[in-house]
Amino acid sequence: MGVIVKEIEAAVTWDLRHRVMWPEKSIAYVKLDEDKDGVHFGLFKDEQLVSVVSLFITGKEAQFRKFATDTNIQGNGYGTELLKHVLLVAQQNKVETIWCNARADKASFYKRFGLVKTGHKFNKGGIDYVIMQKTLNL
Repeated sequence: MGVIVKEIEAAVTWDLRHRVMWPEKSIAYVKLDEDKDGVHFGLFKDEQLVSVVSLFITGKEAQFRKFATDTNIQGNGYGTELLKHVLLVAQQNKVETIWCNARADKASFYKRFGLVKTGHKFNKGGIDYVIMQKTLNL
């Protein structure tokens, strides 16, 4: 698979975020005020953007948000490659703890990368979430 992960502008993530995560909402719903503070990554397959994620580092802690892979090709390892890249970038930036707001039905995916449920749960837009985190080995 001819794939490459690279840093992209926040605005480049919005269309895929919208189509995958909240297609029934307006595109404004997936734009974050915090986007200006994050580092955004895209995974390109044959030069087409197929997966995106945004990383927000604050001191020794980082959160990844708005992780979306084109629904037509989920299950082919693209999200896995992108998340591996984000975890590596976090380690390179001396992050000690990384976390995310995982959709409850996707928690098993994150568990494969060593993230564990914290017990903190919430509902947004009718979707259940659980906060998951991982301590990184520095």
